Amino acid sequence: MRTLIPNESDVSLLPPIVPAFLFHKRGGAITVRPRAELDPSSVEQLNSRRDSNGSSSTSGSVNKSGGDVPIRITLPSAFRGSIGMGVGGGLFLGGVGAAKAVALWPFGGRNVQSPTPESEKRRILIGMSNTGGGHKASAEAIKAAFQETYGDKYEITIVDLWKEHTPTPFNALPDTYSFLVRNAILWRITYQFTNPKLIHVPYLSAVSAFVSRHVSEALDSYNPDLVVSVHPLMQHIPIKVLRDRIKSGASKPINFATVVTDFTTCHNTWFCPGATRCFVPTEYCRDLAISNEMDARQIIMHGLPIRPAFSRRLPPKPRLRKQLGMDPALPAVLLVGGGEGMGALEETVAQLDGRLGDKCQVVVICGRNQKLQERLRERPAGPGHPLLHVRGFVDNIHEWMGACDAIITKAGPGTIAEALIAGLPILLNGNVPCQEEGNIPYVVDNRVGAFETRPDRIAAIMDSWLLKGSRHWFEDMGKRARALGRPEAVYRIVDDLAALTEEPYFDFGPATSALIGDDGAKKKKSWRPHKHPHGHAHGNGPALASAPA
Repeated sequence: MRTLIPNESDVSLLPPIVPAFLFHKRGGAITVRPRAELDPSSVEQLNSRRDSNGSSSTSGSVNKSGGDVPIRITLPSAFRGSIGMGVGGGLFLGGVGAAKAVALWPFGGRNVQSPTPESEKRRILIGMSNTGGGHKASAEAIKAAFQETYGDKYEITIVDLWKEHTPTPFNALPDTYSFLVRNAILWRITYQFTNPKLIHVPYLSAVSAFVSRHVSEALDSYNPDLVVSVHPLMQHIPIKVLRDRIKSGASKPINFATVVTDFTTCHNTWFCPGATRCFVPTEYCRDLAISNEMDARQIIMHGLPIRPAFSRRLPPKPRLRKQLGMDPALPAVLLVGGGEGMGALEETVAQLDGRLGDKCQVVVICGRNQKLQERLRERPAGPGHPLLHVRGFVDNIHEWMGACDAIITKAGPGTIAEALIAGLPILLNGNVPCQEEGNIPYVVDNRVGAFETRPDRIAAIMDSWLLKGSRHWFEDMGKRARALGRPEAVYRIVDDLAALTEEPYFDFGPATSALIGDDGAKKKKSWRPHKHPHGHAHGNGPALASAPA
């Protein structure tokens, strides 16, 4: 839980100097990390002691800085308190208040808190399949946001249910996908044939006869308080298994949530009316969910879950470029090839070289394509050639985006969402057939980028964006991109998922289907707002006034 310090008077309750690790800044607000919440009882004790000693009140001021730069809280008045320190636990007292702190080295060090007992942890199982990097990246973003927001209160497990918990041949799904997407015609036939509900619902029902026992055993071993899907083939079968387990008494009633990780064009298997809640990134996806017989009350639109690093303020671009070994002044293009370094990256680099020369620098993220890295590093360098920065698989893509002026990438939803948050104009150079096709008009129609597959035309567009007279229009694209970005989406999704772990909802979901019947919830007329675990009403999720006996 993120505790907000809303004004300076609250800050004055803190000691004159508080270790910077207790605080971080996001979205213009100072927030207290979960492991350093204010201790009201200690505040009362210290205030009463202050009153008995006749101490004067203390005022405070805040010196804020952005991003991960330390934030120091200072109080100009004389320090009138005591410091209680202890290895493994204790209070850091001072001024007119107290904050929980542990093992404090003078004004820095570690904050060690007793871990949450295993019996009190909420367990969340995130089901995914490694068919493309986007699903796994979204799952990891959700896990990271949970850890940042709630510490160790939640135990998050990410599992490829198909690969790890189904028998042959069903466990070959990820490998089958990789083969199909490399054969566009086969993939298009497969995608479009299975898209109608008339086809995929009976097909998945037939598959469940072979895999349900294995999925049920997996749920037994993980014993989750909430199941979350970030994959289109992770709805119908797990929901059916959950419903049967709840109905038979093999499982307590729990909720099921879908987090859609496609941006616009979505396969219809994403949308199962048996889910408790479905989180979608765009209005297009919301309309598609409703067309697949989901109730509008099941659907929550926050945006795409992007790793928390994208919500943090970065250093100014010149300083960031220096940190990454780039030229601080030259315009920079980021060329991303995905996890496998796929696409015509090498030819695009050659065309950028011929068109832009040494007037720009090019960053190429090759993913796991080691041979491509070696070939690019052997390219000519020096006068007349761009300054080339070649990297493999990176875990700081947010920094590379922050250091560049534009991005060339395929139409993957995650990369587009990240580029929007970074305020980068986007040049799309390809797409996976079917599910990524709708992302192209989304970028073009919102005037945040363009689409071009020919490397020579890509180089010409970059020339016009970075070096020619289109600079003003280019800067406007960046502003529009930033306006479309949703860096807080992952935190909002995480807060709503946390609410879903507290108790089963009986408006929609597997608990409703198992204990009330498929239509039981919709026949009920007595609704109330479902309470968030931290006190506020859960605005997107009504629940029944009473659960079944």
